Amino acid sequence: MARVHAHRRGKSHSTRPPFPRPPAWVNYSRDEIISLVIKLAKEGVPPSKIGLILRDEYGIPLVKPIVGMSITQILREGGVQFQVPEDLQNLLRKAQSIQRHLSENRGDKRNIHNLELVEARIHRLAKYYKRRGLLPADWKYSAVVAQLA
Repeated sequence: MARVHAHRRGKSHSTRPPFPRPPAWVNYSRDEIISLVIKLAKEGVPPSKIGLILRDEYGIPLVKPIVGMSITQILREGGVQFQVPEDLQNLLRKAQSIQRHLSENRGDKRNIHNLELVEARIHRLAKYYKRRGLLPADWKYSAVVAQLA
């Protein structure tokens, strides 16, 4: 798959196991895993970190083959939802970091362009989440690039 803004291919990654069965060596039941996921989410841990914690500390390689649902589906059913989806939150944090940098370094043309690219991704992702109903229809991100020019 190609990258979004750079016209080149990405690196290849390792593949997951092809079988959808849970491994025999996992000692946790379905209900224990669901309660662990909800407990971690209530502590403020984002879904991607929940997967890492379950893998590293509890020895649960993948949640979906065992439970039958992804971590975000478990959180949605458990009533624990974040206001902004995690990938959009990461992009907002990245844009904020670039904005802080540009407030101190006004002449940094490359990062002005990078901020434009990040904001384009934010708008595209926000439009997708509004269509899916994960963001309110009136949610809006105010672009900062126009203020810099």
